[in-house]
Amino acid sequence: MNAIQISWVLAAKDSAKLAGFYCELFQAKLNPGVADHHCIVQFSDGSQLEIYSPSRRRPFPARGRALAPCLRLPPSQAPLPELERLLSNALQCGGSILEDVRLEPFGAEAWIHDPEGNALLLLAPLDSGASIS
Repeated sequence: MNAIQISWVLAAKDSAKLAGFYCELFQAKLNPGVADHHCIVQFSDGSQLEIYSPSRRRPFPARGRALAPCLRLPPSQAPLPELERLLSNALQCGGSILEDVRLEPFGAEAWIHDPEGNALLLLAPLDSGASIS
C-alpha cells in the first residue's frame, strides 16, 4: 500500500494571491500545484496548505468547507480506481458521500463527511506523465 499524505485544502477566489499571503506570513515555500489555479504552501515542518480556486461551474464552497483536510494519494496513472478504493474504505469506516467522485484534468476527487459530519477531500492526483481520457 502506498503512503497517503495529509494536508489542508483552502478555497480561494485568487489562489496565487492567497498563497503569497501564507508564504510571506510563515516564510514558507511556494510550490506549483496540479493546475494553474492550485498552489501548495510548504511549511518548514513539512506540512502543506493547498490553495485552489474552485471551478466556475461549481458554487464557491460554504465557509464550513472552505478549509478542510485533504487526504492525498500518491500520483497515479489510473487515479480513479485508487480513489474509489480509498472512498470504499472511508465508507466502511463510517464516512458518507458529500459529493460523488469526479474525474478532473488533474486526477480524481471526492468530498465526503467523516463520521462526525466534517468535510474531507479525498484526492488521487494524475501522474504528470499520464493523461485523463
